[in-house]
Amino acid sequence: MAGPIAIEIRAVEFYLKLLNSFQSLRNLKISQSMRIYCSLFIVLGYFASLGAQSQHREKLPKFRWTESTFNLTADSVTIFGSLILPKTKSKIPVVLIIAGSGPTDRDGNNVMMKNNSLKMLAEGLGNLGIASVRYDKRGIAESNKSAVKEIDLRFDHYVKDAENWIKLLKSDPRFSEVTVIGHSEGSLIGMLATVNADANRFVSLAGSGRRADIIILDQLKKQSPKILNAVSPLFDSLRAGITVDSIDPMLNSLFRPSVQPYMISWMNYDPVVGIKKVKVPVLIIQGTTDIQVSAEDANLLAAAKPDSDLKFINGMNHVLKIAPADPVANQRTYLDPNLVLAEELVPLIFTFIVSK
Repeated sequence: MAGPIAIEIRAVEFYLKLLNSFQSLRNLKISQSMRIYCSLFIVLGYFASLGAQSQHREKLPKFRWTESTFNLTADSVTIFGSLILPKTKSKIPVVLIIAGSGPTDRDGNNVMMKNNSLKMLAEGLGNLGIASVRYDKRGIAESNKSAVKEIDLRFDHYVKDAENWIKLLKSDPRFSEVTVIGHSEGSLIGMLATVNADANRFVSLAGSGRRADIIILDQLKKQSPKILNAVSPLFDSLRAGITVDSIDPMLNSLFRPSVQPYMISWMNYDPVVGIKKVKVPVLIIQGTTDIQVSAEDANLLAAAKPDSDLKFINGMNHVLKIAPADPVANQRTYLDPNLVLAEELVPLIFTFIVSK
């Protein structure tokens, strides 16, 4: 492609923030293979200022629980996680919570935001007597040392790790059954792992119904036509399984040659095709003020899996908090670790897990 492409997303101020953010990435202690995700978040404009009013709601738990380190060692790597275990003498259900894309850790946080969404989900289920395991994906946070070289990373690595977690939990005598909860990109990972490792139930939480390339192109279309015009030919090549050596410098953070094999492997999986293969009970949950994943995505998944249970939570956004539809105000909730989850969420998942 010819010459550098100017990024025109809401004027020069945003452009300067963009450059500063890319500079900051080089100083972060995260694996090289995860920098693509940080870059993706930056390019797509997920920036907001602090200031959302926190909500606090005190409820007495039905169960007491403990939280402890719970790790997986398989295929010569160790993946670090946390186990929330309600205090009971009986076998209980356990959920495996799979985080979304990028450098998102087991709690739902990353280097650019802290909202504790997945931590709150695990704790809320623990209060109702449901055990849970959430983990840092390979290359993320405490599992940073389990990263493979960027050129060797494939989407299938994440799927295989989830499969191994499911197998570990199924073999644990403390648990009666395993439910997989996949948030955002974790939905695609979770549905594939559910099929391959025979989990008992599956929950798609703010999961996309479209392939990765379609999602990125759609978001770029809203942000900058110039970037879209440059990226579209690249995706055409990657979709055909062909890598591209010559990358415009402004797109190198997302499409450098060493990360293209991962992109190809990611695009090989279509969520609509994947969910059709799930033979166990499926719950699809989508928030109405999610600015990253739309109601259309949830409807696509539900249409592909007619016997699934589709639930919309009014006012819930992508990080599972109640938020307005306005993008700026919505994004502020991404940065508030004290803002509680949407009230309907945990009871909805609990009811699904304990249903016959």
